[in-house]
Amino acid sequence: MSSSDIFIGETIGTAVLILLGGGVCAAVTLKRSKAQNASWLAITFGWGFAVLTGAYLAGGVSGAHLNPAVTIGLAIEGGTKWSDVPLYLGSQLLGAMIGAVLVWLTYYGQFRAHLTDPEILGAQPGEEAMVDKASAPKAGPVLGIFSTGPEIRHAVQNLVTEIIATVVLVLAILTQGLNNEGNGLGTLGALVTALVVVGIGLSLGGPTGYAINPVRDLGPRIVHALLPLPNKGGSDWGYAWIPVVGPLIGGAIAGGLYNVAFA
Repeated sequence: MSSSDIFIGETIGTAVLILLGGGVCAAVTLKRSKAQNASWLAITFGWGFAVLTGAYLAGGVSGAHLNPAVTIGLAIEGGTKWSDVPLYLGSQLLGAMIGAVLVWLTYYGQFRAHLTDPEILGAQPGEEAMVDKASAPKAGPVLGIFSTGPEIRHAVQNLVTEIIATVVLVLAILTQGLNNEGNGLGTLGALVTALVVVGIGLSLGGPTGYAINPVRDLGPRIVHALLPLPNKGGSDWGYAWIPVVGPLIGGAIAGGLYNVAFA
């Protein structure tokens, strides 16, 4: 496939992935949303459908990696040229940032209602609903719509969790070609991958929020830092390396494991 195919497919596919995935997080989190408090189950299935939609859109154009961990795994396995890897990764990051901006535009009113609500900001009734920037938390009140964060902050455990979950994802994608004809599952592969993502969210997502995709976390985190959101608090950059490094390591392990055990 051409460079333009990779750029267009990965940018649009990843943008839709983040729009729908971040969208379900916004729907469940924000005040004045009809889906507020719809639960973790809604989030896991929402992200699964987001993967399904993005993969169907991009599958015939770029192969629908939509995830640097998948790209690295495929490069190690041999299905993707190393020379194409930078273009894949750059396109995915751009798409993730576009998707995050679209979530903000879609829920613009809800973001403002949420971030000026005294209950959300911890103010007493009648007090001005503002957050002192000097005392703002390192993870602001809507950062979870954009990026992941751990329930228990322990760098080693958090990193290992992301590695394990990503190995499951990438290995499931790589082994889709192991049938009698050796030609993969075609468009059905997008559905299988989406169900795997739902399964990972339900089973392995509790500790860290299952980034399992570096740009899914980094791109929206950058957007969170740049958007003019009132009282948004911090972007938690101290944690940001874990959902980038962990999935990359997991993707590499999955590619190597495939070559040793399945090739």
